[in-house]
Amino acid sequence: MTDFILHNGSGRLCCRSCGRQDRQLNTYDWLADIPGNEAESEYVEVQFKNTRKGYFRNSNRLELVKGDIVAVEATPGHDIGVVTLTGRLVPLQMKKAGLRSEADIRRIYRKAKTADMEKYTEAKAREHSTMIRARQIALSLGLDMKIGDVEYQGDGNKAIFYYIAEGRVDFRQLIKVLAEVFRVRIEMKQIGARQEAGRIGGIGPCGRELCCATWMTSFVSVSTGAARYQDISPNPQKLAGQCAKLKCCLNYEADVYVEAQKRLPSKEITLHTKDAEWFYLKADILAGQVTYSSDKSIPANLVTISARRAFEVINMNRRGTSPDTLAETGGEKKQLTVDLLEQESLTRFDRNRKGKGAKENKNAGGEAKKKKKNKNKTGGGPALQAQERQKQENVAQQASAENNQKAEKAVASENAAENARPKNRGRNRSRRNGRPGDGNNGKSEGQANNAQG
Repeated sequence: MTDFILHNGSGRLCCRSCGRQDRQLNTYDWLADIPGNEAESEYVEVQFKNTRKGYFRNSNRLELVKGDIVAVEATPGHDIGVVTLTGRLVPLQMKKAGLRSEADIRRIYRKAKTADMEKYTEAKAREHSTMIRARQIALSLGLDMKIGDVEYQGDGNKAIFYYIAEGRVDFRQLIKVLAEVFRVRIEMKQIGARQEAGRIGGIGPCGRELCCATWMTSFVSVSTGAARYQDISPNPQKLAGQCAKLKCCLNYEADVYVEAQKRLPSKEITLHTKDAEWFYLKADILAGQVTYSSDKSIPANLVTISARRAFEVINMNRRGTSPDTLAETGGEKKQLTVDLLEQESLTRFDRNRKGKGAKENKNAGGEAKKKKKNKNKTGGGPALQAQERQKQENVAQQASAENNQKAEKAVASENAAENARPKNRGRNRSRRNGRPGDGNNGKSEGQANNAQG
């Protein structure tokens, strides 16, 4: 089994496919792991400052891998660059770049030596100050141009000035002044605003690095029609990128929106119902939803329907009939969006931690349960409330029945007492009259016997 080792020695994985992520137009070599891929082609892709790339012939059959620093042929002298691609993918990149003549392809001299790197470092240190000085010179000459970047050749004998201009600029006098000031060979190269953004780099509103700095090499013109097809608000601040031009990403989904727009009714068609007329206001193209307004100039009584329903109403109007309402009449249910914040509690991930906050969380939970219980008792729907009222009425009826029974028992006891009162009075009279068995009568009889004796 073959061990693939990183070129920086940090592990046993193959990373020859990847390059440094701080470079623009970084190329991923999908075939780097295939044995013998480097020998498939003698051409090598070499990258210089920012987005400038070139293709060179490895005539000396050097063992080059991605990331090697090489000295290549230039006019005059030599230049220093970094190998970014080797093998069978290089001819495909050359075809994409439009290089057809082999006479334009120069050769690689050698791998960069220490002396080459010292000159290269010294030349790169002068680039920023040269750009500032060149801008001042161009301003003094009254030229309508902006010098955006300066790149020195690896040996320091040549400097490339990248500039932006709306029209044609006569910079012959500028070249003479720059050559006298910097004592190097001057080359002027005009670029567009998109190329300048790619050379400088940056982060787009999507949160990712700019497309022109990562993978785009050919720039297609972007028109405002792409924004109209996607129903995007024509706000220049939102449609413009960092280059102050229309965003290149407007062209990415324009074809999809054009195809989806064909499945929607025309904006010029007015829908008629029995109660009003409805005018096109806006549409969710990908979702197939159309919003209509009862007023042509302002949004009023907005109704959103599907494209199928809109075509149904259009066909009914063509036949001379009108529906009662514009809204959907079928049994279709509108699919609700899934909202986690609406369905779940935000505290569902909280845990009762031991210590200071545990008791508070417990008390809070108990109070919440009590509130929920009381809410369930007092709340509920109409059915629960009716059931509760029925129970209360039954309890009241039972209480009234018991009270009636108690009252009847009290009346009966009083009647019984009244019936018993005359009998007691007769007994008392008999006792007082000395009837047999009465205590007083016995006493009188004893007294009489004693008297007789």
